[in-house]
Order: sequence, then C-alpha cells, then structure tokens
Amino acid sequence: MKALAARRHHRIAPVVLLLLALLLTGAVYAIAVPSSADAASATTSQSDIDAGEKLFQANCATCHGASADGTASGPSLIGVGAAAVDFQVGTGRMPAKMNGAQIPSAPPQFDAEQISQLAAYVASLGAGPAIPTPDQVDYTKGDAANGGAIFRTNCAMCHNAVGAGGALSQGKYAPSLMETSPEHIYEAMLTGPQSMPVFNDANITPDEKRDVIAYLEQQREGSAGGLSLGSLGPVSEGLWAWVAGMGLLIAAAVWIGAKSS
Repeated sequence: MKALAARRHHRIAPVVLLLLALLLTGAVYAIAVPSSADAASATTSQSDIDAGEKLFQANCATCHGASADGTASGPSLIGVGAAAVDFQVGTGRMPAKMNGAQIPSAPPQFDAEQISQLAAYVASLGAGPAIPTPDQVDYTKGDAANGGAIFRTNCAMCHNAVGAGGALSQGKYAPSLMETSPEHIYEAMLTGPQSMPVFNDANITPDEKRDVIAYLEQQREGSAGGLSLGSLGPVSEGLWAWVAGMGLLIAAAVWIGAKSS
C-alpha cells in the first residue's frame, strides 16, 4: 500500500491520469455516437450502393478515379459524405461539362433515385456529412431573425445581405440563393462547395442552419417597398438615382435651351 501511495504522488501521475481519461472519453464517444457512415448504412441498402457504384464508374470515374481516390482532373471523394454528392449532383454541377474558374449550376443529369444511389456509394467509402433530414430543413420551425443575424455575419459578404449573390475574384462568384432548395442550402453550409468555406455543426449548429434557411425563405416573399431593384442595396439604388436624376437634368436643360431660343 505504501508503494502504491508513493506512485500516486509521482510527478508523471497527473499525465498518466489525463491520458487514461482521454482514452476513456474517446471510447465512450465512439460507442455512443454513430458515425455518418453508420447513419447512411441504416437508411440505404447494399443494392443502392451497388447501383451507385455502377453509375459512378460510368459517369464519374474518369475524373475522380476508379476507386474515387482522385486524379489530376478531380479530387478524392473518400470521406466527403452523401451530402456533398447530393448537392453537387442534385444542382447539376456534377458531372461537370468542362473545367473553369467555377462550375455553374445546371439541370440535374440524374433523377432523384440515381442521385440517392450515387450518394449511398460515396458514403460507403468513408464517413462524411449525411444528407439532412426533413426536420433539419423545415424552415417553418426556424427563427428567421436569428438566421438573418447569422447570415449577415457569415455569408452576406459574398452572397449579398439577402442572398442575391455577388462577384468574387478570379472569375468566381457567389451564386444567388433565391431559388436554391432548403436541402441544398443546408448541404452547402455543411460541405463548403467550391469557394465556400465549411460551416460544420461546431461553427453553425443544425438549428442555426435551419434559422438561416428560414431567413432566406423570408427574402423570397418579395419587397414590401415596391421594386426590389435586384435586391443589391445601394449599388442598384445609386445607379437608378444617377440614371433617372441625370436624365431629368438633361431633359430640363434641353427644354430651357429650346424655350430661350
């Protein structure tokens, strides 16, 4: 007992205890919290994964590699999760027609079932963000006021204060969000496509993401003050004032000149 008591007061004892506590915490977390891959496997079947692999080999492997581990033409998809696939393929950005500064959205080349199968296959390759549930994107349960504050802090510098979009550098741009579905807005925050940063659940919680969607949905209801002028704020308003104001001044000058002659 004396020997054990002596070891308790050894100078490295706190370090050993800390390491044991960290190991125990990690083990409990791994057991208690299912991974994204586990969640995906619970809602998809092996037949979906097999069908998705066939679609992948026929349409995606040229750029992303036969094993989805990436090539010089396309990044690795291992660990990107089902949400990234659902966003990229669901918005028609993938498969890409050509490389460029930024790949624009387009009509989807696959139907909903095929997109789900592709997402299931990619999700099976490694844990990653899952497709949001209907409850997570139900903007009627969100707080638009809080979502507006979050959007203005994190997103407005690129997407404009109401989500109308804007230009970036080197030929890139932040697209308008006026017609983007709630699912794709959530997935974009979760995965950070192209120039967009990733806002994981530690940066913006799932409830806050739903609040952002509620705010953007509110902006689609139209301007209460008449014409929105593109919802670009003082830029379009200033241009309108310049064109209309200068037009009136020129018209007045011409009228005065005509009267004086």
